[in-house]
Amino acid sequence: MPRIVAGWAGSLQLAVPPDGTRPTSDRTREALFSMLEARDAITGAAVLDLYAGSGAFGLEALSRGAASAVLVEKAARAARVIRGNLARLRIAAPGPLAAEVVQRSVTAYLANGRAGVGLAFLDPPYDLSDADVAADLVALAPLLAAEAVVLVERSSRSPAPELPSSLVLARTRGYGDTAVHLLTRR
Repeated sequence: MPRIVAGWAGSLQLAVPPDGTRPTSDRTREALFSMLEARDAITGAAVLDLYAGSGAFGLEALSRGAASAVLVEKAARAARVIRGNLARLRIAAPGPLAAEVVQRSVTAYLANGRAGVGLAFLDPPYDLSDADVAADLVALAPLLAAEAVVLVERSSRSPAPELPSSLVLARTRGYGDTAVHLLTRR
């Protein structure tokens, strides 16, 4: 079972949906969050966790000092799991949490999402087409704050995502069969 790796909720166990998701390992999340902390991309950030699955990325960010999180997940079962994980996080929280679970497709959410996102996670199913990931990034770009950071997780066999002109690939890291692309604003 995955867990919150660090922050005030460190070691809190997270439930995962019974099927249809591919949870990122704790070790990989720990490495990614270390990279984000080195960029000072978490503290005070408005976080958007797209294709949230268990909510591990968004909840980890809250535990490490993010100001708020929106966790977007289309699948009803997964959204219920995220709500349960968020409820456990709220119990452990040192104060109120600005967090919400949105059960909607990523495309529908991005069409009407709130601007000012400082940190975004896109961890779509590996079988989502490269064209769909590119379309998500185009729709996400106008919602990003000036210093925003975006992490896109894909299969290591997939090419780097096609980017809109407002985003640039800062680095790619491989973790077994997973590749994580770190994007920043131009």
